[in-house]
Amino acid sequence: MSEERLDTATFELGGDLPVNRLGFGAMRITGEGIWGEPEGPEESRAVLRRAVELGVNLIDTADSYGPDVSERLIGETLHPYPEDLVIATKGGLVRGGPGQWEPNGRPEHLREACEGSLKRLKLERIDLYQLHRIDPNVPEEEQFGILSELRDEGKIRYVGLSEVDVEQIQRAQEVVPIVSVQNRYNLTDRGSEDVLDYCEREGIAFIPWFPLATGDLARPGGTLDEIAGRHDATPGQVALAWLLARSPVMLPIPGTSSVEHLEENVAATDLRLTDEEIAELTG
Repeated sequence: MSEERLDTATFELGGDLPVNRLGFGAMRITGEGIWGEPEGPEESRAVLRRAVELGVNLIDTADSYGPDVSERLIGETLHPYPEDLVIATKGGLVRGGPGQWEPNGRPEHLREACEGSLKRLKLERIDLYQLHRIDPNVPEEEQFGILSELRDEGKIRYVGLSEVDVEQIQRAQEVVPIVSVQNRYNLTDRGSEDVLDYCEREGIAFIPWFPLATGDLARPGGTLDEIAGRHDATPGQVALAWLLARSPVMLPIPGTSSVEHLEENVAATDLRLTDEEIAELTG
């Protein structure tokens, strides 16, 4: 492995699809409000190319980012893909405008969404397809069932869920194997601890979204600020290092529209916190 590439442990999605544990979330390569084209499309393309150069081999996106913009940029910029690159995408949220998100878990919509993602990403099969939200207005078994059908048809390799509790994961597992869960989780929001613990027991990847939130911990003179100073690091780098240390199934996917910020995030994989520092941050 060259000096350019990530020096971090890997995780095997589904038991046989290895990815470096720090991925890239491609939500912010779109326009403001995750709507429309990015203000600087060339910078967005440069971020994608640089992520791959640095050894990131898990890119997470969704049809609702733009909508369609993030997936299209990934396909246009990175295809033909490196052999080890895993593209994860999501379906099940629809957009009415900037900052607007509504669940749509109707089977016909999820099928159409998946097929649209395949075209934009220039893929014959999506390695990881995630239900972006469980739609409360559609029976769960219908939503899980269509994902199982798409898997059986070879359009997706593995299935994941987003913003779910343990009981929902278990109900989904009765219909289709679940290899990943993407819930909000960071230093200051640990409401999904039970889900993380379940994923660890079951060997399911846990993909924390909004991983860089630090809240009051990052205030000058605070715990995070002090630990960052000891390591000549940023609070965000310490937050990522803490996530990577928290569990071997943790796959953070920090997103950015800046090459400089991307490089800062990836450098967090070289940061080794002591047991005492991890305990300080965990509280």
